[in-house]
Amino acid sequence: MDAADWWSIEVMDAEHAGISAASWRAAYEQALSESLVTNGAVGWQWFEHSWGVVLEVSFTREESWRQWRALPGTGAALDAVPDPVAGLLVHRGHGGASGAYVPRTPRVPPAADQVLLPEPT
Repeated sequence: MDAADWWSIEVMDAEHAGISAASWRAAYEQALSESLVTNGAVGWQWFEHSWGVVLEVSFTREESWRQWRALPGTGAALDAVPDPVAGLLVHRGHGGASGAYVPRTPRVPPAADQVLLPEPT
């Protein structure tokens, strides 16, 4: 058996949309799950974040992923996300795991600026 590849579908909330990403999930979760089962998905998981939802799906063959992605029901579900232009990411690999943005704390400055320089003469 080949190793499974994961693909992610990230759906972001949109301020101008009438529905949230969580509402989109509630509306399409059943249909997407059934199509995943009938089209050979090895597994899938839903994740909810403060900014939206992520559906991670796994197939053993890339061709199976492409066939599932080309299904009319899958296309219709992805067309119905709250913001299909800027609020939908479909990519290979796990998604949405980078967490919240946390700024880096300043590091200790290099000690070279503390070297005693000779006095000008």
